Amino acid sequence: MAILRYTASADNTITNAFEANLTDRGTGSNMGYADALEVFSIYGQMSSSTMGQSQELSRILIDFDVPTLIADRSAGTLAASGSVSWYLKMHNARTPFTLPQGFNLVVAPISRSWSEGTGLDMDEYQDAGASNWLSSSTGSPWATVGGDYMTGSNYTVNFPLGYEDMNLDVSDLVEKWISGADSAYTVRSGVGIRLVSTEEAYYSGSSGLTTGAAGPLSTSGSLIHNPNGARESYYTKKFFSRSSEFFFKRPVLEARWNSGVFDDRENFYFSSSNAPSEDNLNTLVFYNYIRGQLVNPPAVGTNDIFVSFYSSSNSAPTGSKLNLAQGGAVVTDLDVNATGGLLSTGIYTCNVALTAATTPLTVIHDVWHSGGVEYFTGSFYPEKFPTYDSNPTFTKVTSCRNLKDVYSGAETSRFRFFVRSKDWSPTVYTVATAVNPTEVMPSASYNVRRVIDNYDAIPYGTGSDLCTLLSYDKDGNYFDLDMRLLENGYMYEIKLSYYNDSIGAWQEQPQTFKFRVDE
Repeated sequence: MAILRYTASADNTITNAFEANLTDRGTGSNMGYADALEVFSIYGQMSSSTMGQSQELSRILIDFDVPTLIADRSAGTLAASGSVSWYLKMHNARTPFTLPQGFNLVVAPISRSWSEGTGLDMDEYQDAGASNWLSSSTGSPWATVGGDYMTGSNYTVNFPLGYEDMNLDVSDLVEKWISGADSAYTVRSGVGIRLVSTEEAYYSGSSGLTTGAAGPLSTSGSLIHNPNGARESYYTKKFFSRSSEFFFKRPVLEARWNSGVFDDRENFYFSSSNAPSEDNLNTLVFYNYIRGQLVNPPAVGTNDIFVSFYSSSNSAPTGSKLNLAQGGAVVTDLDVNATGGLLSTGIYTCNVALTAATTPLTVIHDVWHSGGVEYFTGSFYPEKFPTYDSNPTFTKVTSCRNLKDVYSGAETSRFRFFVRSKDWSPTVYTVATAVNPTEVMPSASYNVRRVIDNYDAIPYGTGSDLCTLLSYDKDGNYFDLDMRLLENGYMYEIKLSYYNDSIGAWQEQPQTFKFRVDE
């Protein structure tokens, strides 16, 4: 499981815009339950001989349940700091109103707690109370009208066409919230979203006005545009809110990381002079399951574990330990032990290269041990790297071994795949064998789409995060899927893509694997 999404726990739009009478400003209005969030800067709707042209502004407040993030990190559900990237994802809401282009939004952490409220009115601004332009909650005014924001960990997002979604990397800020190491970020009250100062409004100061973070303010708390400042409107940019009926459009913090476990027990290759040194390394994995749970052996814990290799034609290792070539987990050439380490709770890995003798070994046993205690003995059947007299075309056929028709929306399920070449010609013995070997695809990625409209509920994550990469072991490729990422009551399909080195590109496979998610 390499993707987790945390839907916003609170959001609101606050504004100093004029009400319908074009006289009173809606500075006390609340829109916490509205199904959209709105940012705008409108210039010149009202004017006066004393104050010049008016400026009307709107900003977004949005918060997330940071204690849940902290709990998931402690439980191991969430990857460690430095291994996970965090993205603030917000989706554009189409409107019939003028849409700005080429504008920039600032995303800044809010420096005090605030309440969401239950307002719905985004037209007349008649729903008052809770957080608004003047107050963080009922009876608690902001230090600066329009919200109190920190100056550190600020982000700027450009919208060249205007209708783009927001997909902003906020890893630095979220990790500060989770760790609590920086005292300035112990107030975890989400972020405010507004136009940059040069687009929201430009204020050069004016006698008798109080200067705030966004410019001079009237004594009543309304922002007043200075006649010498900018005179451009940026109209309305809307995003879907957490109250939206559209499940996949709600604002989320998305955690992405590469959770792949890559176990070469089924595709272990002897070293070859044809291969670069890194490709001669093979990864072996030891899974320590106790009563169905992954746990660390108490005497090993997070410390190193050692792996020795034996040759044997029997079901158990015999003879002396094999000498190992330097590289990977082997520090000294011809050492008899490789040093393995902890990948995650209960899972230990080791990288090693083995050289084929004149008569290559057909079966090798790996013994995992520490402090004189043997914890696991496995076996594998190494092969030589294949060679080709032509440029091959790799065409695969894939099936899902354990696909169900229906899954619960509250479960996490593992999907396992069987892969073979399209021109596979099994022998009579292979056909008669109960468990046929699967090919392992070292670079495979998954995508989950909603069938009714082909919407990418989980897009391919083949970029720097590799968050949809499939794991593999001796039983083939697999991945775990948290069904909470999907909306109940719909049919979905899994698509797979394999990276084809012969053409240098990802190739989506023709097979699809459909299932339904219900409560």
